[in-house]
Amino acid sequence: MRAFHLTGDDLASLRPFDAERPQPGPGQVLLRLGATSLNYRDLAIARRDYLPNLPRPLIPLSDGAGEVVAVGAGVSAWRVGDRVTSHYTPAWQAGRFHAEYVDSRLGGPCDGLLREYAVLDQTALVATPAHLSDAEAATLPIAALTAWNVLETFAPRPGDIVLLQGSGGVSLFALQFARLRGAEVWMTTGSPEKAERLRELGASQVFDGRADWGAQVQRASGGGVDLVLEVGGSRSLHQSLQAIRPQGGIGLIGFLGGFPGGADFVVPMLAKHARLQALSVGHRESFLAMNRAIAQHRLHPLIDSRFAFDQAPQAYARMAEGRPFGKLVIEHR
Repeated sequence: MRAFHLTGDDLASLRPFDAERPQPGPGQVLLRLGATSLNYRDLAIARRDYLPNLPRPLIPLSDGAGEVVAVGAGVSAWRVGDRVTSHYTPAWQAGRFHAEYVDSRLGGPCDGLLREYAVLDQTALVATPAHLSDAEAATLPIAALTAWNVLETFAPRPGDIVLLQGSGGVSLFALQFARLRGAEVWMTTGSPEKAERLRELGASQVFDGRADWGAQVQRASGGGVDLVLEVGGSRSLHQSLQAIRPQGGIGLIGFLGGFPGGADFVVPMLAKHARLQALSVGHRESFLAMNRAIAQHRLHPLIDSRFAFDQAPQAYARMAEGRPFGKLVIEHR
């Protein structure tokens, strides 16, 4: 079967290779991938900016969707022909997160889904919403579930203001989910063209992400917003602290600008009695709940670009440019 793996320390090390088609064992299913999608995590792993000690070669990408083509002994959850989507952290089925669950994550440390076929445990999958294509479903495991988890955790009420940063996959899913809750959505972007698109999607205010948007948001809201989805890490955390109201919340889910550290944000956190919580995707039960909402409201993910399987390096290059509006998808067939 066709597959890609990372063999070195940069994007140039993403190489195609021929692999043997795997066979499912007890409790496992064989999945024929229809599509995969990229996350910033995948780019950071390829560059060894994140999890630098992961051994090579490594098959990348954690997010995929396709069709069950064979099942192993004892499999009761799935049948041949079922359309399914991967679950990023298979060991995390429900309840609180435990550190050992990290070892089960697809795309690092476990081999990922940039291949034609993959064997996964029957509990490492969820049913694909019927109205979504494989390309759309492949965008859900990390970006959508992260956005869903933040909003479930902070539970904004109708009329609350939620501020989202940029136009990447997590922020655009959060825009859709926050509006389902009746929240007012404000956003930041450094592009006037993207600002107009965000307004068309339902953002009631859009701020220039290149400016001092934290202070602007604080003034425009008359004291601060209720929740900020923080994707930049140390680069923008101080702006988020400016933007929230007293006792407002910040969901820290990204590190596009590096990892937060030092004491520069401690004083404003104390002054505002701020709630800062780091969140990383979610468990399988939450994935099932999210998919029910997606199906009920017939939501469609926003896809920036689609690439053929042999164009995987070009998909990574597009991610490295840092300008996608939505998700980057690789279609396997």
